[in-house]
Amino acid sequence: MRNFDLTPLHRATVGFDQITDLMDRVIRQDVSQPSYPPYNIEKSGDDAWRISLAVAGFSTDDIVIEQRENALIIAARKPDDEAEAGKTYLHRGIATRAFERRFHLADHVKVTQASHANGMLHVDLLREVPEALKPRRIAIASNKDVETQVVETVEV
Repeated sequence: MRNFDLTPLHRATVGFDQITDLMDRVIRQDVSQPSYPPYNIEKSGDDAWRISLAVAGFSTDDIVIEQRENALIIAARKPDDEAEAGKTYLHRGIATRAFERRFHLADHVKVTQASHANGMLHVDLLREVPEALKPRRIAIASNKDVETQVVETVEV
């Protein structure tokens, strides 16, 4: 197990506590994290991503997608209707066990759509930064402009 001391980062940065907390959480995370269902994360644009999960055996009604603050939670549970139908399996290789996958999303990342086809669940994400938070250029006044402004306010 590797240990990283992130204390030097706190001395040189201001307001990046969330990043260091995230790094700390990833470093300390248990290696035996569940691998079911398998998934891909694709970058589909500058501020767009797609998460694809292999959910063979689950219908659209069995899957729940929920976004809470900066977390995306995808869960599925297969109803026990098959057991009541009297099916007997000689071999059961298609896993339809319940699962819950959590993804931590960056600020301002929203789910735009979700689709389910051919055993694949696709969740599209987009970062929509509010206008107030986008970078803006600040005009720099020259000495002449400042002196004119001061003279005008004194004369009034």
